Amino acid sequence: MTFRWLCGVLRVRGKTDLLLVLLFAAGFAALPVFALLPSLWGFVVASAVTYVVDEVLHTRAPAFVRRLAALQLTRTMRFAVRTVMLLALADRMDAPGAVLVSALAVFSAHFSLVILYTAVHHAIRRRRTLPVVVRNLDMSGAGIPQSPPALLYRRFLRKLLHLDVPAHAGLLAALAAGAWQPAGIGFALTAGLAVAAVVALLGQLCRARRMPSGDEVIAELNRQLAGYRPEVALYFSFAAVSRDFMYQVNMWIETLERLDRRPLIILRERASFRYLGRTSIPVVCVPKADDVAQLELPELRVVLYPGNAGKNVHMLRVAEAKHVFIGHGDSDKLASSNRVSKVYDEIWVAGRAGRDRYQRVRHAISDSAIVEVGRPQLSSIGLHADHVPGPLPTVLYAPTWEGWSDDDCHTSLIPMGVPLVEKLLAENVRVLYKPHPLTGKRSRAAAEADRAVRELLHADNERRDTRAAQAAETMTAAAGPRLAEIQARLGELSGRLAGDDAQQTREARVTGLDGEAEWHELRAEWHRLFHESRGPVRHQVILKQLPTLYECFDQADILVSDVSSVVADFVASLKPYVLTNANGLTDEAFRAAYTTAGGAYLLDRDCTRLPEILDSVRVPGHDPMAPERRILKEYVLGPDRPTSMERFNAAVNVLAGKAAAEQEERHADGQEVVVQLTG
Repeated sequence: MTFRWLCGVLRVRGKTDLLLVLLFAAGFAALPVFALLPSLWGFVVASAVTYVVDEVLHTRAPAFVRRLAALQLTRTMRFAVRTVMLLALADRMDAPGAVLVSALAVFSAHFSLVILYTAVHHAIRRRRTLPVVVRNLDMSGAGIPQSPPALLYRRFLRKLLHLDVPAHAGLLAALAAGAWQPAGIGFALTAGLAVAAVVALLGQLCRARRMPSGDEVIAELNRQLAGYRPEVALYFSFAAVSRDFMYQVNMWIETLERLDRRPLIILRERASFRYLGRTSIPVVCVPKADDVAQLELPELRVVLYPGNAGKNVHMLRVAEAKHVFIGHGDSDKLASSNRVSKVYDEIWVAGRAGRDRYQRVRHAISDSAIVEVGRPQLSSIGLHADHVPGPLPTVLYAPTWEGWSDDDCHTSLIPMGVPLVEKLLAENVRVLYKPHPLTGKRSRAAAEADRAVRELLHADNERRDTRAAQAAETMTAAAGPRLAEIQARLGELSGRLAGDDAQQTREARVTGLDGEAEWHELRAEWHRLFHESRGPVRHQVILKQLPTLYECFDQADILVSDVSSVVADFVASLKPYVLTNANGLTDEAFRAAYTTAGGAYLLDRDCTRLPEILDSVRVPGHDPMAPERRILKEYVLGPDRPTSMERFNAAVNVLAGKAAAEQEERHADGQEVVVQLTG
């Protein structure tokens, strides 16, 4: 418990990161001690440790680094502390006054140049901030200049602060040798390199002055949109966009690409652009409402919204288009039947269950506004009948997150996650643990439970047969380079370009689906290598985008989850699944409250039913909920024929036709009024 508490306070994961943090703290604590003793070689070791571990922690434990910054122990402050301690050491070792004065002057000049460089960098960044960011449209006509070289522009503070290394090394060498020439060389290198860096960046500032105005960029964008003539737009906004939220957009990309109508993706937050998946669809990120109003989209007929957000009103004002809430999953949570949805022309749900859910919100949504379109994303999920079990039953535990408030907390992690995993391990099954991406973002209790579950799985892996564990680790290490190579290539094929937003827009091009076959082949190879290298019996903690959730579905024999869209999607496989009943409702009350519970095995907080539930995958032919799942699948997701993609595409075409007809009617009415006034 103490270990977990300490990791939670320091924002680190695991023993290795904790040891690095302790080493980091010990290094900085030792600096003043060795400076005042004085102990030259002790100071050299402590200083080197602080340099190296500081850099490692930026990669391994960024949350800890952010915690330091919140306490005003920023990177710049840490460099300043190291420099002050070095000067104290030199003074205690009776360095000549001229050397001390020179050192103070050089280090002061270095920090002053860091400030100047930062100011110039901010000026360049402001000039290169465009009102829009674009992908898959040819924006070369906007005249956006090349971004500054990455050496000067990206992660500049880290590079610039480390220019103090020659001065530090030179002074320490001089103190060791008793000769002051090394100090002079080090001082000259630090000062010269810092001045050269500032001069080079000032040259880039002159180039940045040639940036086009915001109006010019939007005018070029409108010219490109006029040539493309988008008819359907996916519109997304979220207040705290990160990779964790962009699944709400990425899940719809393939569906949009298969529509009859020309699609467009409109994003509202710059951060979302970085996490957008691979697509050939034109993408426009427009952060400001005033700039959204300047977009010219005369042929836009349908706007699709995967989420409810305040900024949706900036697009809802477009009267010529029909507005549709499609959501980002079909679940029994209150968010899946929100009264706010009344602002949309239509609400598209997967199946009859979604329609019934909205009808329970009395006097809010009319039945005619609800359209059942299925879930096109689920077509790739393997069916239970085609699944080949492994040597151990594989349980996918995929709890939802804690939600925005305790009132709507649906996660099982806090009340029963740890004992559930302990009992799963006692049942000798393989566990795939894939928590919601937002787990622990709001609740410390959820974060602690998440950490405890990971530790349990890691410890159980270590307790298993040593030779098998070593073989699995060897295979994992051997597959690592190829997995990294595949991921790098997938990044190249994704359409995301290097550089800042202006550079992304400058290099945006009209792309087709070139590389699509390679993309799918590489993703298939990545998943195959990942699972083969991990083996069929070791537990896995899955936190990254790969392997995908649906790939985890295919690996699992049974799902354990909470009330969420994950369960509704898993229903497509017809495999057994378990819903956690942490609040102790009766089975009847729970099934009445949650539609997806109709085909589920229900698990109480004490997990007393777990052995009986696992018999559904351990005992051939013993799966009493199988008939209920078959009935529930059509109720929740709709019929298999016509396919969901066909239904979704037809719904887009019908609504686009309505919008076009209404626009023609308004145009005809306007013409009639003009004739009457002029007559």
